[in-house]
Amino acid sequence: MIWITETLALNESAVSYVFIRSRGPGGQHVNRSAAGVQLRFDLGLCHTLPAGVRQRLARIAGGRISRDGVLVIEATCFRSQHQNRQDALDRLAMLIRRAATPVAPRRATRPTAAARQRRLTAKRRRGALKQARKRPSDADA
Repeated sequence: MIWITETLALNESAVSYVFIRSRGPGGQHVNRSAAGVQLRFDLGLCHTLPAGVRQRLARIAGGRISRDGVLVIEATCFRSQHQNRQDALDRLAMLIRRAATPVAPRRATRPTAAARQRRLTAKRRRGALKQARKRPSDADA
């Protein structure tokens, strides 16, 4: 089990790693070794996460989720495969923690009486300014 919070844990079978050639620092070492990590997390196989958390995670992850419902995180920042694996796992944990905090529902509010009065006064002023710009008509002369 991979613990995300005190109450949330992931089943290790839902997470798989694919090692790829890395970009970034490392010189010729980068061209020879597969230090980059592609973490794959199957949302369908992970039944330890509540359904609401899984849905929010899918929405938060956006383009990182494939058509099959697999979340893909690439980590290629470090020279070592171990550090890249840990970085990918940390990023996955951060995403799940973000999805685990429920979004507070928006409470509808109304403008105060003073705010409505200010708005109407500003509208009247603006209207008067535009009226003053008009050319006087022949009937007024």
